[in-house]
Amino acid sequence: MPGILTKNPQTAVVAVVALGGATGACARYGAGLLWPTAAGGFPWTTLVVNVTGCAVIGVFMVVISEVWAAHRLVRPFFGTGLLGGFTTFSTYAVDIEQLVSKGRAGTGLVYLGVTLLAALAAVWSAVWLTRRALAWRQA
Repeated sequence: MPGILTKNPQTAVVAVVALGGATGACARYGAGLLWPTAAGGFPWTTLVVNVTGCAVIGVFMVVISEVWAAHRLVRPFFGTGLLGGFTTFSTYAVDIEQLVSKGRAGTGLVYLGVTLLAALAAVWSAVWLTRRALAWRQA
């Protein structure tokens, strides 16, 4: 008798995304507890979480696209679920809104730009470094 996860292939995908998302959100919450942002302060925790998550996404995509033939549920679990739950661009948007509403529009704009540039640089750098490390390993 087939299990619930094998009866409908999409059920398995939804289940692993949910499990990964819950795990990633718990990790992000833990980061906030370890490094809380003071009211009205610069949201360093959100910035670091998003940039770190983007770097990990860069490494992960190279590994599963160019090195390892991953199981079909690995990408939805780790990429969409875990890293999607860990990175928090919705909190990023709320942080910007709060900075602007508290009269810190300049800081909000800096945060907006720095996060976007740092996140893009992190994913690009991680992809480049991972490919370089793999090429060095194969040489």
